[in-house]
Amino acid sequence: MDGILTQKPFPEEYAGHYSHYVDLVPEGPVLDIFDRQSALTHEFFSSIPESLGDHTYAFGKWTIKDIVGHLIDTERIFSTRALRIARGDKQPLPGFEQDDYVKNGFFFKRSLIDIVEERQMLRLANIKMFNSFEEMCFLEKGMVNDNPISVRGIIYLLLGHEIYHIKFIKENYL
Repeated sequence: MDGILTQKPFPEEYAGHYSHYVDLVPEGPVLDIFDRQSALTHEFFSSIPESLGDHTYAFGKWTIKDIVGHLIDTERIFSTRALRIARGDKQPLPGFEQDDYVKNGFFFKRSLIDIVEERQMLRLANIKMFNSFEEMCFLEKGMVNDNPISVRGIIYLLLGHEIYHIKFIKENYL
């Protein structure tokens, strides 16, 4: 798997507005990076005091709990897309409105640690799933929200998306 999974996806493997996420992902074996990120993200979010879970940097902005919940929703949706595409599902897949998902996630009713643990369990399941794919599955493409995307593109988007949000929390919340 080293060839396909050590090379970043080509621009035609994801929508152009996602390039900033792909650019954030370091070079190297992507499944190893995905695995390592799991532990680093869990450690980071676990270090945030519960008292900051409902903290936001400005009125009307997401709280830290909302961001972790958003990471869960995004990973769940993107990994489902990856599974469907890897399994040969050719149906066009819809987008999703992230603000509606966060609003209806009711993350304020949960503890930060509970949300963080859910994110960790989801990532561990996705590590297993991605590691079960045959090498060529990562080059399979599907249509999502009227844009082509590969399974390899999806894993890079998941990585870069999480890197982006952690950096944003460090710079604006903590």
